[in-house]
Amino acid sequence: MQMQNFSDDNRSRIEIAKDEAIRFINKRTNDAIGLVLFANDSLSRCPVTYDKKIVRDIVKDTHLGIINTDGTLLATAIVTAANRLKHSKAASKIIVLLTDGQPSEKDINPAVALEIAQKYGIKIYTIGIGNDQDEAFFHPMYGRIIVPRINTELLSYIAQKTDGKFFLARNAADMRSIYDTIDSLEKKEYETPIYQKVHDIFMPFAWGVLGLIAAEIIASSLIWYGL
Repeated sequence: MQMQNFSDDNRSRIEIAKDEAIRFINKRTNDAIGLVLFANDSLSRCPVTYDKKIVRDIVKDTHLGIINTDGTLLATAIVTAANRLKHSKAASKIIVLLTDGQPSEKDINPAVALEIAQKYGIKIYTIGIGNDQDEAFFHPMYGRIIVPRINTELLSYIAQKTDGKFFLARNAADMRSIYDTIDSLEKKEYETPIYQKVHDIFMPFAWGVLGLIAAEIIASSLIWYGL
């Protein structure tokens, strides 16, 4: 995630991912959102909350090194996120799973994670950052580095088994388009009363009082001229 190899943006992958995640959070005004970080461990960084400011601040403060980056516990992260969502009463429960690495050998069996997600009715959208082929890039300190391809087969399988969708982000434009697509796929209708017909019960009394005042004025006028 620290690599800066997107052709259309010279920022690191993690900075681009953070900005697009915040943009997505801002769109989901009626949703409770949480955050799970994973690498060589899985950490529930923010519980599911409606407080968008807290979520945005935590995303902004997220950086490599919060947890050991030497690994990718992808399936374990799904279980961690599912545990946060299992008591949710939301009509739609989703996980947006974003990764640029291959699952580690010590990760749990993905089938176990999928069984838990299916049990709680959780849909998973998977995003692979990088390429479906091995890549090589030149690092100023370490020289030529080979970046393994994204495991598109596994990510597609996870999405398909939970009625989600798999996406591949090869550049920053792809990342933005993917989040916009997920946002459009997860639109829900909310019924809210915009106006309400109201009958004011005091109006007949008001008209009655006005009538009496008018009658008094007329009567006074007649008596004055009569004199």
